[in-house]
Amino acid sequence: MTGRPILTAEQMRRAEAAVIVAGTPAETLMERAGLAAAEAIRCFAGPMPALILCGPGNNGGDGYVIARFLRERGVAVRVAATGEPKTTAAQAARAAWGGPVEDIGEAQPAPLLVDALFGTGLTRSLDESLIRHLHRLAQAARVRVAVDLPSGAATDDGAILSPLPIFDLTITFATLKPSHLLQPAARHMGRIVVADIGVQAESDLHEIGHPSLSPPGPADHKYSRGYVAVLGGEMPGAAALGATAALRSGAGYVRLVGQGPVHGLPHAVVQSSVSAESLLADERIGALALGPGLGRGPEARVLLEQALVADVPLVLDADALAVAAETEPGVFRTAMHCPILTPHAGEFAKLFGTATGSKVEQARAAAEASGAVIVFKGPDTVIAAPDGRAAIAAASSHWLATAGTGDVLTGIIAARRAAGLDAFEAACAGVWIHARAAELAGAGLIADDLLIHLPKAYSECLS
Repeated sequence: MTGRPILTAEQMRRAEAAVIVAGTPAETLMERAGLAAAEAIRCFAGPMPALILCGPGNNGGDGYVIARFLRERGVAVRVAATGEPKTTAAQAARAAWGGPVEDIGEAQPAPLLVDALFGTGLTRSLDESLIRHLHRLAQAARVRVAVDLPSGAATDDGAILSPLPIFDLTITFATLKPSHLLQPAARHMGRIVVADIGVQAESDLHEIGHPSLSPPGPADHKYSRGYVAVLGGEMPGAAALGATAALRSGAGYVRLVGQGPVHGLPHAVVQSSVSAESLLADERIGALALGPGLGRGPEARVLLEQALVADVPLVLDADALAVAAETEPGVFRTAMHCPILTPHAGEFAKLFGTATGSKVEQARAAAEASGAVIVFKGPDTVIAAPDGRAAIAAASSHWLATAGTGDVLTGIIAARRAAGLDAFEAACAGVWIHARAAELAGAGLIADDLLIHLPKAYSECLS
């Protein structure tokens, strides 16, 4: 169900090296990259005059190849460089370009700017003078294109090593890199195109792709489609959002158990006030959502303890995570099924402490420590499983930064878990559907608006 693979800088180096050892010269890979990038640039920007900025390494070599192919297609191209190329392949590319090469400090702007200064593997800040020249030329351009990664972006963790212009298009090769999707670097990428250059590599890190879900069949009934139970508490509205979201995301039966009736819920949501023990004994339950509106008092702690020992898959959010943070992360290992935790950054820190490394590394470490699938929410949501699988969501609507949208996500994930997906796949599908509903809802959305658009987002996943 996951989408395109994502490689770190080191993984990409190894993948390219394997292709070269197998008989494909580095110069051939550079030719493929430059041709693919040139075609993408032409399709995106048209024949506007271009300035290609070339660095000293293979990213600069790609730039020389791009310049040559654009020139052959009738584009007015100029090249500016930081100096002489330092790799054999880049030297060959510059020689094949054969045209003039300006000093970047003296280069005049062009309507189209292509940044081929530094790509994958950058580990330090750019020189101050180079930063000034890059920004001067970027500000004057109408269209800005980055080759592989914008110069100044780290590859693996979304860090910004030097101030970055905002690009309209980023063309990367073979696979995505983590910083294409991790913030804060991701917001500078613009549209991202992955060009095939004949390098294949496996990865346990992927982009969260479009889910492929099965519609109900003639043998299905409400329980086989998924029975979701939601345990409410002090704030019934939050639990109501989760329950309604589960129902509108394909669950066949949803029961909300709270301290009293909640007005305004769809009549299809069953409301009751049975005890938690009675509810959790129901073997038909496919997933239990616990946390939205739960509260953080002694009753909430008891409910969490009961849920953790019940024979039911769990989706834990909000107050359930706050209560759990007062214990050890290993408490989730007592669950009979791999639980799904959906913390935002503040909740993550309370559960797992101050972590180091990229967001992917933090999520993976938390999943290993807790034995749970971690949905590390935010503008760059990362999902990690205890077995090492991980996925990053493409950028979603910033309007999701409003109260209650996390409760909706909990309900969606619970619906997919109850329908039979494993915890990791259910989390990935839920995050995708949630983001799509936000896209459909548009600007100014509130959590309730997501509920209206969930059936359409869910239906787009049916195959």
